[in-house]
Amino acid sequence: MLELRFIRENLDLVKEKSIRRGMAATLLDEFAAIDKQRLVILSEVEGLKNKRNTVSEKIALLKKGPADDQHKAEPLILEMRDANQRIKELDGELTQVEEDLQKIVMNIPNLCHDSVPVGLNDTDNLEVRKWGEKPTFPFPAKTHWELGEALDIIDFERAAKLSGARFALLKGFASRLERALISFMLDLHTQRHGYTEILPPFLVNTPTMTATGQLPKFADDLFKIEGWDLFLIPTAEVPVTNIHRDETLSESDLPIKYTAYTPCFRSEAGSHGRDTRGLIRQHQFDKVELVKFTTPETSDQELEALLADAETVLQLLGLHYRVVALCTGDLGFSATKTYDIEVWLPGQNTYREISSCSNFLDFQARRGGIRYRPEGQKKSKLVHTLNGSGLAVGRTLLAILENYQQEDGSIALPAVLEAYFQNRF
Repeated sequence: MLELRFIRENLDLVKEKSIRRGMAATLLDEFAAIDKQRLVILSEVEGLKNKRNTVSEKIALLKKGPADDQHKAEPLILEMRDANQRIKELDGELTQVEEDLQKIVMNIPNLCHDSVPVGLNDTDNLEVRKWGEKPTFPFPAKTHWELGEALDIIDFERAAKLSGARFALLKGFASRLERALISFMLDLHTQRHGYTEILPPFLVNTPTMTATGQLPKFADDLFKIEGWDLFLIPTAEVPVTNIHRDETLSESDLPIKYTAYTPCFRSEAGSHGRDTRGLIRQHQFDKVELVKFTTPETSDQELEALLADAETVLQLLGLHYRVVALCTGDLGFSATKTYDIEVWLPGQNTYREISSCSNFLDFQARRGGIRYRPEGQKKSKLVHTLNGSGLAVGRTLLAILENYQQEDGSIALPAVLEAYFQNRF
Protein backbone atom coordinates (compact mmCIF):
# COMPACT_ATOMS: atom_id res chain seq x y z
CA MET A 1 0.00 0.00 0.00
CA LEU A 2 1.01 3.63 -0.34
CA GLU A 3 2.06 5.57 2.74
CA LEU A 4 -0.85 7.51 4.25
CA ARG A 5 1.20 10.67 4.64
CA PHE A 6 2.43 10.42 1.05
CA ILE A 7 -1.15 10.26 -0.24
CA ARG A 8 -2.13 13.19 1.95
CA GLU A 9 0.79 15.34 0.77
CA ASN A 10 0.61 14.27 -2.90
CA LEU A 11 -3.11 13.80 -3.43
CA ASP A 12 -3.17 15.32 -6.94
CA LEU A 13 -0.29 13.09 -8.10
CA VAL A 14 -1.89 9.95 -6.65
CA LYS A 15 -5.23 10.86 -8.23
CA GLU A 16 -3.64 11.53 -11.63
CA LYS A 17 -1.72 8.24 -11.67
CA SER A 18 -4.73 6.28 -10.37
CA ILE A 19 -6.89 7.68 -13.16
CA ARG A 20 -4.21 6.60 -15.65
CA ARG A 21 -4.70 3.08 -14.33
CA GLY A 22 -8.43 3.26 -14.98
CA MET A 23 -9.48 3.85 -11.37
CA ALA A 24 -12.32 6.29 -10.74
CA ALA A 25 -11.26 9.49 -8.97
CA THR A 26 -14.16 9.13 -6.53
CA LEU A 27 -12.06 7.00 -4.16
CA LEU A 28 -9.46 9.75 -3.81
CA ASP A 29 -12.20 12.37 -3.48
CA GLU A 30 -13.65 10.28 -0.66
CA PHE A 31 -10.19 10.11 0.91
CA ALA A 32 -9.86 13.91 0.75
CA ALA A 33 -13.32 14.44 2.32
CA ILE A 34 -12.68 12.01 5.18
CA ASP A 35 -9.20 13.40 5.75
CA LYS A 36 -10.70 16.90 5.99
CA GLN A 37 -13.16 15.57 8.56
CA ARG A 38 -10.21 14.11 10.46
CA LEU A 39 -8.52 17.54 10.60
CA VAL A 40 -11.72 19.14 11.92
CA ILE A 41 -11.95 16.54 14.69
CA LEU A 42 -8.26 16.89 15.55
CA SER A 43 -8.63 20.66 15.75
CA GLU A 44 -11.59 20.40 18.15
CA VAL A 45 -9.82 17.78 20.28
CA GLU A 46 -6.67 19.88 20.48
CA GLY A 47 -8.69 22.97 21.46
CA LEU A 48 -10.55 21.06 24.17
CA LYS A 49 -7.36 19.52 25.55
CA ASN A 50 -5.62 22.91 25.67
CA LYS A 51 -8.62 24.38 27.42
CA ARG A 52 -8.69 21.44 29.83
CA ASN A 53 -5.05 22.00 30.74
CA THR A 54 -5.60 25.71 31.33
CA VAL A 55 -8.79 25.26 33.36
CA SER A 56 -7.29 22.38 35.35
CA GLU A 57 -4.48 24.67 36.49
CA LYS A 58 -7.06 27.31 37.45
CA ILE A 59 -9.10 24.75 39.40
CA ALA A 60 -5.99 23.63 41.26
CA LEU A 61 -5.24 27.23 42.30
CA LEU A 62 -8.83 27.86 43.38
CA LYS A 63 -8.85 24.72 45.54
CA LYS A 64 -5.79 25.97 47.35
CA GLY A 65 -7.42 29.33 48.09
CA PRO A 66 -10.07 30.46 50.58
CA ALA A 67 -13.53 28.88 50.79
CA ASP A 68 -15.06 31.40 48.35
CA ASP A 69 -12.47 30.51 45.71
CA GLN A 70 -12.98 26.78 46.29
CA HIS A 71 -16.68 27.31 45.67
CA LYS A 72 -15.89 29.01 42.36
CA ALA A 73 -14.09 25.86 41.25
CA GLU A 74 -17.25 23.73 41.20
CA PRO A 75 -18.75 25.03 37.90
CA LEU A 76 -15.34 24.73 36.27
CA ILE A 77 -15.11 21.10 37.41
CA LEU A 78 -18.51 20.41 35.83
CA GLU A 79 -17.38 22.17 32.66
CA MET A 80 -14.27 19.98 32.48
CA ARG A 81 -16.37 16.88 33.06
CA ASP A 82 -18.38 17.81 29.95
CA ALA A 83 -15.14 18.55 28.07
CA ASN A 84 -13.72 15.14 28.99
CA GLN A 85 -16.88 13.46 27.76
CA ARG A 86 -16.68 15.39 24.48
CA ILE A 87 -13.01 14.46 24.06
CA LYS A 88 -13.93 10.81 24.59
CA GLU A 89 -16.64 11.07 21.91
CA LEU A 90 -14.26 12.78 19.49
CA ASP A 91 -11.57 10.14 20.09
CA GLY A 92 -14.12 7.51 19.07
CA GLU A 93 -15.01 9.50 15.95
CA LEU A 94 -11.31 9.91 15.16
CA THR A 95 -10.71 6.17 15.47
CA GLN A 96 -13.56 5.49 13.05
CA VAL A 97 -12.31 8.11 10.59
CA GLU A 98 -8.80 6.67 10.65
CA GLU A 99 -10.21 3.18 10.06
CA ASP A 100 -12.19 4.53 7.09
CA LEU A 101 -9.04 6.15 5.71
CA GLN A 102 -7.10 2.90 6.10
CA LYS A 103 -9.79 0.98 4.20
CA ILE A 104 -9.51 3.45 1.34
CA VAL A 105 -5.71 3.28 1.35
CA MET A 106 -5.88 -0.51 1.09
CA ASN A 107 -7.81 -0.12 -2.18
CA ILE A 108 -5.55 2.50 -3.80
CA PRO A 109 -3.23 0.87 -6.37
CA ASN A 110 0.50 1.34 -6.53
CA LEU A 111 1.76 4.31 -8.54
CA CYS A 112 2.88 3.32 -12.02
CA HIS A 113 6.52 3.87 -12.97
CA ASP A 114 7.12 6.85 -15.27
CA SER A 115 8.35 4.49 -18.00
CA VAL A 116 5.03 2.59 -18.14
CA PRO A 117 3.18 3.37 -21.40
CA VAL A 118 -0.18 5.10 -20.97
CA GLY A 119 -3.14 3.07 -22.24
CA LEU A 120 -6.57 1.65 -21.47
CA ASN A 121 -6.13 -2.12 -21.85
CA ASP A 122 -3.90 -4.87 -23.25
CA THR A 123 -4.26 -3.55 -26.81
CA ASP A 124 -2.15 -0.58 -25.70
CA ASN A 125 0.71 -2.68 -24.33
CA LEU A 126 4.10 -1.95 -25.90
CA GLU A 127 6.08 -4.71 -27.60
CA VAL A 128 9.68 -4.61 -26.35
CA ARG A 129 11.28 -7.46 -28.30
CA LYS A 130 10.80 -10.88 -29.86
CA TRP A 131 12.91 -14.03 -29.64
CA GLY A 132 13.06 -16.90 -32.11
CA GLU A 133 10.93 -17.63 -35.15
CA LYS A 134 7.36 -18.84 -35.51
CA PRO A 135 7.33 -22.51 -36.51
CA THR A 136 5.91 -23.45 -39.89
CA PHE A 137 4.04 -26.69 -40.60
CA PRO A 138 3.29 -28.53 -43.88
CA PHE A 139 -0.12 -29.30 -42.38
CA PRO A 140 -2.86 -27.37 -40.54
CA ALA A 141 -1.67 -26.79 -36.96
CA LYS A 142 -3.97 -28.16 -34.27
CA THR A 143 -4.81 -26.64 -30.89
CA HIS A 144 -3.49 -28.25 -27.74
CA TRP A 145 -6.95 -29.44 -26.73
CA GLU A 146 -7.38 -31.18 -30.08
CA LEU A 147 -3.94 -32.77 -29.73
CA GLY A 148 -4.52 -33.71 -26.10
CA GLU A 149 -7.84 -35.40 -26.75
CA ALA A 150 -6.59 -37.20 -29.88
CA LEU A 151 -3.57 -38.58 -28.00
CA ASP A 152 -5.70 -39.32 -24.91
CA ILE A 153 -3.33 -37.32 -22.67
CA ILE A 154 -5.72 -34.51 -21.61
CA ASP A 155 -9.22 -35.38 -20.42
CA PHE A 156 -11.52 -32.41 -19.85
CA GLU A 157 -14.73 -34.45 -19.68
CA ARG A 158 -13.64 -36.62 -16.76
CA ALA A 159 -12.09 -33.59 -15.02
CA ALA A 160 -15.49 -31.89 -15.22
CA LYS A 161 -17.07 -34.99 -13.69
CA LEU A 162 -14.62 -34.76 -10.79
CA SER A 163 -14.60 -31.01 -10.21
CA GLY A 164 -16.68 -29.07 -12.71
CA ALA A 165 -15.69 -26.63 -15.44
CA ARG A 166 -12.18 -25.18 -15.82
CA PHE A 167 -10.30 -28.24 -14.61
CA ALA A 168 -8.15 -30.70 -16.56
CA LEU A 169 -7.03 -34.29 -16.05
CA LEU A 170 -3.56 -34.96 -17.44
CA LYS A 171 -2.63 -38.52 -18.39
CA GLY A 172 0.46 -40.39 -19.51
CA PHE A 173 2.78 -38.21 -21.57
CA ALA A 174 1.09 -34.96 -20.52
CA SER A 175 1.33 -35.66 -16.79
CA ARG A 176 4.94 -36.73 -17.21
CA LEU A 177 5.71 -33.63 -19.27
CA GLU A 178 4.18 -31.43 -16.57
CA ARG A 179 6.39 -33.06 -13.94
CA ALA A 180 9.47 -32.77 -16.17
CA LEU A 181 8.83 -29.07 -16.78
CA ILE A 182 8.55 -28.37 -13.05
CA SER A 183 11.86 -30.11 -12.37
CA PHE A 184 13.54 -28.45 -15.36
CA MET A 185 12.46 -24.96 -14.28
CA LEU A 186 13.47 -25.45 -10.64
CA ASP A 187 16.83 -26.94 -11.64
CA LEU A 188 17.52 -24.05 -14.01
CA HIS A 189 16.65 -21.32 -11.51
CA THR A 190 18.51 -22.89 -8.60
CA GLN A 191 21.60 -24.18 -10.42
CA ARG A 192 22.13 -21.46 -13.02
CA HIS A 193 20.28 -18.39 -11.76
CA GLY A 194 21.11 -18.59 -8.05
CA TYR A 195 17.63 -18.86 -6.51
CA THR A 196 16.94 -20.82 -3.33
CA GLU A 197 14.17 -23.38 -3.73
CA ILE A 198 11.16 -23.10 -1.42
CA LEU A 199 8.24 -25.48 -0.93
CA PRO A 200 5.69 -23.34 0.95
CA PRO A 201 2.25 -24.14 2.37
CA PHE A 202 -0.54 -24.02 -0.20
CA LEU A 203 -3.02 -22.65 2.37
CA VAL A 204 -2.44 -19.20 3.90
CA ASN A 205 -4.24 -16.86 6.31
CA THR A 206 -5.72 -13.38 5.96
CA PRO A 207 -2.60 -11.39 6.98
CA THR A 208 -0.60 -13.29 4.36
CA MET A 209 -3.13 -12.55 1.61
CA THR A 210 -3.33 -8.92 2.72
CA ALA A 211 0.43 -8.29 2.64
CA THR A 212 0.76 -9.11 -1.05
CA GLY A 213 -2.38 -7.23 -2.08
CA GLN A 214 -4.88 -10.05 -2.71
CA LEU A 215 -7.04 -8.81 0.16
CA PRO A 216 -9.23 -6.92 0.51
CA LYS A 217 -9.57 -5.92 -3.14
CA PHE A 218 -9.54 -9.34 -4.82
CA ALA A 219 -11.48 -11.46 -2.34
CA ASP A 220 -13.83 -12.67 -5.09
CA ASP A 221 -10.89 -14.24 -6.97
CA LEU A 222 -9.89 -16.44 -4.03
CA PHE A 223 -11.00 -19.84 -2.79
CA LYS A 224 -11.64 -19.68 0.98
CA ILE A 225 -11.79 -22.70 3.27
CA GLU A 226 -15.17 -22.64 5.03
CA GLY A 227 -14.87 -22.32 8.80
CA TRP A 228 -11.14 -21.54 8.70
CA ASP A 229 -9.07 -18.39 8.28
CA LEU A 230 -7.33 -20.08 5.35
CA PHE A 231 -7.28 -19.52 1.59
CA LEU A 232 -5.94 -21.63 -1.26
CA ILE A 233 -3.01 -19.68 -2.72
CA PRO A 234 -3.52 -18.02 -6.14
CA THR A 235 0.26 -18.03 -6.70
CA ALA A 236 3.46 -18.89 -4.80
CA GLU A 237 4.15 -15.16 -4.67
CA VAL A 238 1.80 -14.98 -1.69
CA PRO A 239 3.45 -17.39 0.79
CA VAL A 240 7.01 -16.80 -0.46
CA THR A 241 6.84 -12.99 -0.18
CA ASN A 242 5.43 -13.41 3.33
CA ILE A 243 8.36 -15.53 4.50
CA HIS A 244 9.97 -12.33 5.78
CA ARG A 245 6.81 -10.55 6.93
CA ASP A 246 7.43 -8.43 10.05
CA GLU A 247 11.20 -9.01 9.81
CA THR A 248 14.17 -6.68 9.44
CA LEU A 249 16.78 -8.10 7.09
CA SER A 250 20.45 -7.20 6.78
CA GLU A 251 21.50 -5.26 3.71
CA SER A 252 24.33 -7.73 3.20
CA ASP A 253 21.73 -10.49 2.67
CA LEU A 254 20.08 -8.65 -0.24
CA PRO A 255 19.09 -9.49 -2.85
CA ILE A 256 17.29 -12.57 -1.56
CA LYS A 257 16.09 -14.77 -4.45
CA TYR A 258 13.55 -17.57 -3.99
CA THR A 259 11.94 -19.93 -6.46
CA ALA A 260 8.99 -22.18 -5.68
CA TYR A 261 6.74 -24.67 -7.41
CA THR A 262 3.12 -24.67 -6.23
CA PRO A 263 -0.29 -25.47 -7.57
CA CYS A 264 -2.31 -22.26 -7.88
CA PHE A 265 -6.04 -21.78 -7.35
CA ARG A 266 -8.13 -18.96 -8.79
CA SER A 267 -11.87 -18.51 -9.07
CA GLU A 268 -11.43 -16.51 -12.30
CA ALA A 269 -14.20 -14.16 -11.19
CA GLY A 270 -15.38 -12.06 -14.10
CA SER A 271 -13.91 -14.38 -16.75
CA HIS A 272 -17.12 -16.25 -17.62
CA GLY A 273 -17.19 -17.08 -21.31
CA ARG A 274 -13.48 -16.34 -21.81
CA ASP A 275 -10.98 -19.06 -22.77
CA THR A 276 -13.42 -21.85 -22.07
CA ARG A 277 -11.47 -24.32 -24.24
CA GLY A 278 -8.20 -25.89 -23.21
CA LEU A 279 -5.71 -25.14 -20.45
CA ILE A 280 -5.51 -21.35 -20.68
CA ARG A 281 -7.79 -20.25 -17.84
CA GLN A 282 -8.12 -22.96 -15.21
CA HIS A 283 -9.24 -22.89 -11.58
CA GLN A 284 -6.18 -25.02 -10.71
CA PHE A 285 -2.80 -24.87 -12.46
CA ASP A 286 0.90 -25.37 -11.73
CA LYS A 287 3.45 -22.58 -11.69
CA VAL A 288 7.09 -22.04 -10.84
CA GLU A 289 7.50 -18.60 -9.27
CA LEU A 290 10.48 -16.27 -8.84
CA VAL A 291 10.50 -13.83 -5.89
CA LYS A 292 13.11 -11.23 -4.97
CA PHE A 293 13.76 -8.93 -2.01
CA THR A 294 16.07 -6.04 -2.92
CA THR A 295 17.21 -2.58 -1.90
CA PRO A 296 15.39 0.38 -3.49
CA GLU A 297 18.54 1.30 -5.43
CA THR A 298 18.72 -2.07 -7.23
CA SER A 299 15.09 -3.06 -7.83
CA ASP A 300 14.92 -1.67 -11.38
CA GLN A 301 17.91 -3.69 -12.56
CA GLU A 302 16.72 -6.74 -10.61
CA LEU A 303 13.45 -6.61 -12.57
CA GLU A 304 15.38 -6.79 -15.84
CA ALA A 305 17.43 -9.72 -14.47
CA LEU A 306 14.29 -11.53 -13.29
CA LEU A 307 12.74 -11.07 -16.75
CA ALA A 308 15.88 -12.52 -18.36
CA ASP A 309 15.72 -15.54 -16.04
CA ALA A 310 12.13 -16.25 -17.10
CA GLU A 311 12.99 -15.76 -20.79
CA THR A 312 15.81 -18.29 -20.53
CA VAL A 313 13.26 -21.06 -19.89
CA LEU A 314 11.56 -20.41 -23.24
CA GLN A 315 14.85 -20.00 -25.06
CA LEU A 316 16.10 -23.37 -23.83
CA LEU A 317 12.80 -24.95 -24.85
CA GLY A 318 13.06 -23.35 -28.30
CA LEU A 319 9.71 -21.57 -28.05
CA HIS A 320 9.15 -18.32 -29.94
CA TYR A 321 7.90 -15.47 -27.74
CA ARG A 322 7.66 -11.73 -27.36
CA VAL A 323 8.07 -9.40 -24.37
CA VAL A 324 5.56 -6.59 -23.84
CA ALA A 325 5.53 -3.74 -21.34
CA LEU A 326 2.09 -3.45 -19.78
CA CYS A 327 0.34 -0.11 -20.13
CA THR A 328 -1.16 1.79 -17.22
CA GLY A 329 -4.66 0.38 -17.79
CA ASP A 330 -3.45 -3.23 -17.83
CA LEU A 331 -1.07 -3.00 -14.87
CA GLY A 332 -1.77 -5.16 -11.82
CA PHE A 333 -2.97 -3.55 -8.59
CA SER A 334 0.30 -3.88 -6.62
CA ALA A 335 2.81 -3.42 -9.45
CA THR A 336 4.61 -0.26 -10.46
CA LYS A 337 5.93 -1.85 -13.67
CA THR A 338 5.29 -5.19 -15.38
CA TYR A 339 6.64 -7.07 -18.36
CA ASP A 340 4.57 -9.90 -19.82
CA ILE A 341 6.19 -12.71 -21.77
CA GLU A 342 3.81 -14.02 -24.41
CA VAL A 343 4.53 -17.37 -26.08
CA TRP A 344 3.44 -18.11 -29.63
CA LEU A 345 0.73 -20.76 -30.03
CA PRO A 346 0.49 -21.86 -33.67
CA GLY A 347 -2.66 -23.92 -33.14
CA GLN A 348 -4.48 -20.78 -32.03
CA ASN A 349 -2.44 -18.44 -34.25
CA THR A 350 -1.87 -16.02 -31.39
CA TYR A 351 0.44 -15.04 -28.53
CA ARG A 352 -0.55 -15.96 -24.97
CA GLU A 353 0.84 -14.69 -21.67
CA ILE A 354 3.09 -17.25 -20.02
CA SER A 355 4.81 -15.01 -17.45
CA SER A 356 4.34 -11.65 -15.75
CA CYS A 357 7.42 -10.07 -14.15
CA SER A 358 6.72 -7.15 -11.83
CA ASN A 359 8.41 -4.66 -9.53
CA PHE A 360 6.25 -3.64 -6.56
CA LEU A 361 8.71 -1.17 -4.99
CA ASP A 362 7.83 -0.95 -1.26
CA PHE A 363 4.07 -1.41 -1.83
CA GLN A 364 3.93 -5.00 -0.52
CA ALA A 365 6.74 -4.46 2.01
CA ARG A 366 4.78 -1.67 3.72
CA ARG A 367 1.75 -3.94 4.06
CA GLY A 368 3.89 -6.81 5.32
CA GLY A 369 6.37 -4.87 7.47
CA ILE A 370 9.37 -6.23 5.52
CA ARG A 371 12.38 -4.04 6.21
CA TYR A 372 16.17 -4.06 5.99
CA ARG A 373 18.88 -2.19 7.88
CA PRO A 374 21.41 -0.41 5.63
CA GLU A 375 25.05 -1.00 6.52
CA GLY A 376 26.24 1.34 9.26
CA GLN A 377 22.79 2.82 9.89
CA LYS A 378 20.44 2.42 12.85
CA LYS A 379 17.23 3.28 11.02
CA SER A 380 15.71 0.52 8.89
CA LYS A 381 14.05 0.93 5.48
CA LEU A 382 11.40 -0.94 3.54
CA VAL A 383 12.70 -3.47 1.04
CA HIS A 384 11.50 -3.63 -2.54
CA THR A 385 9.78 -6.84 -3.66
CA LEU A 386 9.60 -8.35 -7.14
CA ASN A 387 8.15 -11.50 -8.60
CA GLY A 388 7.56 -13.26 -11.87
CA SER A 389 6.42 -16.57 -13.29
CA GLY A 390 9.31 -18.74 -14.26
CA LEU A 391 7.05 -20.11 -15.84
CA ALA A 392 3.35 -21.01 -15.79
CA VAL A 393 3.80 -24.76 -16.22
CA GLY A 394 0.48 -25.67 -17.83
CA ARG A 395 0.85 -22.94 -20.43
CA THR A 396 4.40 -24.12 -21.15
CA LEU A 397 3.05 -27.63 -21.64
CA LEU A 398 0.38 -26.52 -24.10
CA ALA A 399 2.95 -24.37 -25.93
CA ILE A 400 5.13 -27.47 -26.40
CA LEU A 401 2.16 -29.48 -27.65
CA GLU A 402 1.28 -26.86 -30.25
CA ASN A 403 4.84 -25.93 -31.31
CA TYR A 404 6.27 -29.47 -31.37
CA GLN A 405 3.33 -31.24 -33.00
CA GLN A 406 4.15 -33.61 -35.85
CA GLU A 407 2.18 -34.41 -38.99
CA ASP A 408 1.28 -37.87 -37.68
CA GLY A 409 -0.29 -36.28 -34.57
CA SER A 410 2.58 -37.13 -32.22
CA ILE A 411 4.57 -34.63 -30.14
CA ALA A 412 8.33 -34.20 -30.39
CA LEU A 413 10.24 -33.50 -27.19
CA PRO A 414 12.46 -30.42 -26.72
CA ALA A 415 16.05 -31.62 -26.45
CA VAL A 416 16.55 -29.96 -23.06
CA LEU A 417 13.83 -32.18 -21.54
CA GLU A 418 15.13 -35.51 -22.83
CA ALA A 419 17.15 -36.18 -19.66
CA TYR A 420 13.96 -35.91 -17.57
CA PHE A 421 12.39 -38.71 -19.61
CA GLN A 422 15.37 -41.06 -19.58
CA ASN A 423 15.44 -41.80 -15.86
CA ARG A 424 13.99 -45.21 -15.04
CA PHE A 425 13.51 -47.04 -11.76
